[in-house]
Amino acid sequence: MARSGEDGPHPVDRHVGRRVAERRIALGYNQSDLGRALGVTFQQVQKYEKGSNRISASKLWQVAQFFKVDPAYFFEGLYAQPGMAEGEGQAFEHDFPSTRHTIEIARLAPRLTPDRQRLVADLVRQLAGESDAER
Repeated sequence: MARSGEDGPHPVDRHVGRRVAERRIALGYNQSDLGRALGVTFQQVQKYEKGSNRISASKLWQVAQFFKVDPAYFFEGLYAQPGMAEGEGQAFEHDFPSTRHTIEIARLAPRLTPDRQRLVADLVRQLAGESDAER
C-alpha cells in the first residue's frame, strides 16, 4: 500500500522502516538478502525502509524472525506525541540519515573510554559545523 502523499510517509512507517534498515545493515545483509527471505523484491524492501510502503504485521513478523529479534524491536525509540492518550513523551527524531557509517559509529562508540567518546563527539560536532552553543 503506497503511503506517500503531500506530507510523505507516516512518521511511524518511517521509524519502523529505519529500524529495519539499521538492523539489516548492522547484520551485514543487503536489501536483496532480506527480500529473498521475505519473498519480495529488493525494490519492495527499499520502499519498506523508506516508509513509503507500510510493512504488514505478518511481514514485520517475518522480518523479526529473520533478524532474530522481537517485533517490538522495530518500535523502540518511538514515543507518543504530547497530548496523546498514552501520556507525555519525547517526540521522535527522523531527520538524520541512517547509513552504514552512522550505524558503525554507533556500534563502535561504546567500546571507547568516556574521554575518547567525548573527543569523538567534539570532532563530529566540529565537522558538522555545530557550535557548543547549539548543543
